[in-house]
Amino acid sequence: MLRRTILSALLAALALAPAVTMAADTPGVTATEIKIGNTNPYSGPASAYGTIGKALGAYFKKVNEEGGINGRKINYVTYDDAYSPPKTVEMVRKLVEQDQVALLFQTLGTPTNTAIHKYMNQQKVPHIFVATGATKWNDPKNHAWTMGWQPNYQTEGRIYANYILKNVPDAKIGILYQNDDYGKDYRKGLHDGLGEAAAKKMIVMEQTYEVTDPTIDSQIVNLKNSGANVFFNVTIPKFAVQAIKKAHDIGWKPLHLLNNVSSSLGTTLKPAGLEASKGLITALYMKEITDPQWKNDKGYLDWVAWMKKYYPEGALDDQANAYAYSVAQTLVQVLKQCGNDLSRENIMKQAASLKNLELPLLLPGIKINTSATDFAPIEQEQLARFDGERWVLFGELYDAAKR
Repeated sequence: MLRRTILSALLAALALAPAVTMAADTPGVTATEIKIGNTNPYSGPASAYGTIGKALGAYFKKVNEEGGINGRKINYVTYDDAYSPPKTVEMVRKLVEQDQVALLFQTLGTPTNTAIHKYMNQQKVPHIFVATGATKWNDPKNHAWTMGWQPNYQTEGRIYANYILKNVPDAKIGILYQNDDYGKDYRKGLHDGLGEAAAKKMIVMEQTYEVTDPTIDSQIVNLKNSGANVFFNVTIPKFAVQAIKKAHDIGWKPLHLLNNVSSSLGTTLKPAGLEASKGLITALYMKEITDPQWKNDKGYLDWVAWMKKYYPEGALDDQANAYAYSVAQTLVQVLKQCGNDLSRENIMKQAASLKNLELPLLLPGIKINTSATDFAPIEQEQLARFDGERWVLFGELYDAAKR
């Protein structure tokens, strides 16, 4: 009897051995835990985005309360990098080398992620669903460990160019963009979408700003004085608020195209003034949480219930909180697909194996797809115009993957 009991125990131990071995082989993974690293600007010029990092933690709390993923709880470690690339490098090295995270998730910002891009790929640590739409994150051949999530900035720029060409025959375009890869990516998309000849003819002025600048008032005055009747506003929320206010204050009323990253009602439009924001056009890929058309939508109602339970201090009119909810759901799907193989190689393999994934807060018809040669999960967007209260969708769903 004793011999049979010992034999049963040994067989049970052997059955568990692959799981324990697999967990032990990957830093940050144990039989009961997956450690995930993140950096976010909880302070500094991009602190409006800090709510994303907090909302991610709130979503993982929900996941853990429901039993985790394949029996493992998520240990979410997030640090403030203040949107400063040197600080990001410092925090990420700490996450990888000291905290021993299994992967890096949703690190925010184009300049900040650019600073750690090479390091993460040298270390062969998954650097996935980064919170920036720069085109460079879709480069599996040269950077096999980094993947974006949201539609890329060049695609969005081309959407606006397409709209201008079809609807503004006498376009005189003025551009304001952040002087880094984020701003330059949007600018390139617009230029490419217009075509070289049209861009030379239509673009009458381009102005840049640094993220450390206190104000962009002078750039807005310059753009108005250029005679521009189309304003392509490529700014993060702090400067988007200033640009919308200043244009309104000086009576400049161009066709105002606002990049998606600053389209939140709570973070940008309300502080800038709803009247001043009227008529803005942006490109959307998610259901706008302030849009009454979704008030009875199950995905929206589930999100509200989650916010009230897990992130009550978060704003229900800040689109960033819906964004965090959606990208966290995407990571959870990847980790579920990993099963018990949480090697870093398999995490990347599963991130690159998403097929027609539909999320509750994506616009109808938008699906997430990735492959070993396509690290751009979302490639569809639709234009929307702000009517003074909400974003109103119009036109067709633009699919960059089919263009």
